[in-house]
Amino acid sequence: RRFTPDQSPFGFCEETKLHSVQLLPVYQTAHEGTENKRELLSLFCFFSLPHVGYLYSVGKLVELISTYQYSEKSEQAVLTPQFLHVITSENLQCFTVRCSAAAARDEDPYIDTTVKACPPVALDVCTLRMQLFIGPRAICHFKNHIILLTKADTEDITERRKPTRRMLSRKADSTKSRTNSESEPGWNLYIIDTVSTVQLYREMVDYSRTYENVKTESCIHLLSEAHLLVRAAIMDPHYLKSDEKEELLRAFRESCAFLGDCYSRFDTKDYHLALPYYRMSGLSMTEVLKRLVSEDDKIQTYEKGFIFYLTHSLNEDLNEELSKESANKVLQIFCLADPVQLPHILCSPCMRNVCPLTAMKYLQKVEKIMPSVVLTLTKAFMALKMGDLTMYEHEMDSYKETILACGFIGQPKLLRQHKEGIVMPTEFAVHLKEMQPGLLVAATVALHENSKIELEEADTFFKMLCSSSENTVPQLLVDFWEALLVVCSREEILQELLLRVTSQYVWRISMKQLPETKPLKTTEDLINSCNHFGLIFPWVTSIMSVGSPSDKDYHEDISKLQSLLCSQSINIASALPVLEPLTEAGNVGLTIRVLCSTRLGKYEEAIDHLLQRCPDAAVLYAQHELKDDNRVLWWNKLLPELCKRSRLAGNDCPVLISSLKETLSVVAMELELRDFLRLLPEDGTAAFFLPHLLHCSQRKLLT
Repeated sequence: RRFTPDQSPFGFCEETKLHSVQLLPVYQTAHEGTENKRELLSLFCFFSLPHVGYLYSVGKLVELISTYQYSEKSEQAVLTPQFLHVITSENLQCFTVRCSAAAARDEDPYIDTTVKACPPVALDVCTLRMQLFIGPRAICHFKNHIILLTKADTEDITERRKPTRRMLSRKADSTKSRTNSESEPGWNLYIIDTVSTVQLYREMVDYSRTYENVKTESCIHLLSEAHLLVRAAIMDPHYLKSDEKEELLRAFRESCAFLGDCYSRFDTKDYHLALPYYRMSGLSMTEVLKRLVSEDDKIQTYEKGFIFYLTHSLNEDLNEELSKESANKVLQIFCLADPVQLPHILCSPCMRNVCPLTAMKYLQKVEKIMPSVVLTLTKAFMALKMGDLTMYEHEMDSYKETILACGFIGQPKLLRQHKEGIVMPTEFAVHLKEMQPGLLVAATVALHENSKIELEEADTFFKMLCSSSENTVPQLLVDFWEALLVVCSREEILQELLLRVTSQYVWRISMKQLPETKPLKTTEDLINSCNHFGLIFPWVTSIMSVGSPSDKDYHEDISKLQSLLCSQSINIASALPVLEPLTEAGNVGLTIRVLCSTRLGKYEEAIDHLLQRCPDAAVLYAQHELKDDNRVLWWNKLLPELCKRSRLAGNDCPVLISSLKETLSVVAMELELRDFLRLLPEDGTAAFFLPHLLHCSQRKLLT
């Protein structure tokens, strides 16, 4: 890589002389079990001119991170993960660095999201301390020591300057010298012990409080420096063996909490950072409320950062439940700061303990300003919690059922919430299940179609709602699947739904199990409203007309299953294993087998099944299915089979004779006389076949 710093301000070669070139590696944060395996995370390059220093990140790209302006000409510099130490002719200077901020972003992709945050790499660097020394010549760093070599000339010794007042620094007030203070001019070696990270962090936090109510940005800047200081220490490979390990973790969480406070309390453009910093602090919502909200009833003003944090926290499925007092306080906060959010806030699981009467009063105030379907549904929810069914019915009568169903899209938590990762139906959903199951199903379909609930999640929701076991499918869930089939357009979900309803119909028919509640839609309703349910074929109806009386008990499931198979939607090859239990089940099984064979193009197999089990439906089947390219099966398959079976049965099976006559009538209309004659059996009774031969020949004469 070629580095080209801007040298335009400097006119002489002496002013552009480079020194202190250094590469600084930063490793992956150490974890238990990996402390002995150092994996390179980031690499930084520092070099300096006499009056300015440059810090670059050297990775996939070379980026300038920081520029350091020195107060006087520098002699040498040394870079550490936490600080840059620079010596001039009379000073030892200490600057903050941004290595930990850059490395944190290399290590964690969730930095700079609503989950995690880190002060920006572009944050201005600070001078932490400037300490006087006579004639600094060289500097190096070792663990928690700065080693400084000085050369004191005769004129420099006349009077030692006293140390300046201690500022925020990593260096202790005491220094150790290997030379006697009365010694002659010469070389001196100093070992300067650095202050512990935690101690320096505490000093920086204390110092930040002087700006708390005066300079907002200065306070945030100081706390950001303190945070980066601790973050750099935690990223150190030796961190796990450090005596300060627990203290550093506490300091890290505390620094996150302080930054969260700043972004919540101050009017700043980066107010959204309150959320990730509070998350990283480990504070509960109750603890954050105690930090920011006064206990008295005095009206406060709430900044955007605090409202942003509360809104996001309440809209997520946290396991924390606020106390009644805290929940009511949150209501008051939103009524003042963002009343439009009230319906959504009240649906949060965190607000489960809120006083419904108080909530209703606030909602009524909001309704006068900005009415909405979601607000009306929330009022109905609160009325249910109060046990006031009259008020509930009044609210639910405000809109048509279709509008109410779509209203749940605006706030799905009115129906279902998550507790410890499990879908839990609300009291509202339980009430709708009993009183308006159609609205509940329609609302859940609307949620699914608007990507507010996944198919598996809806399954769990209905099973929990109906108190069903994992392997039991309640009728309300089948109602949901059927309703979803009406509107679903995604092929992969469509096939999944078709298999699910098919499986449920098959299970109930084979197990002779009636649904526990009355289905919301009949077969006729589904045929009229859904393309995936087809009209039941006449030959299917013919077979079922001579079915077992017991089939009538399960007529609805049987007809729905047959209707599905009569459509062209379901993938028959995928459905065959599901349909297997019914293939031998009397006339129902026969219709299923023939429908499947037909959909798979196995017409000859279907004809064999019919002739064997229900020959009187064979001609109806042929009339419906054997068309176009398959018409040849009338004379190539059906006619020969009927002749053979009639010969074997003799006069004992009038149904076969009747079917044969109908088949001959159709074939006589289709074939030439010569072709028709070849098909007739040589040992056939002439009187039986002659009328059809005459009919065929007369058709030829007419044409």
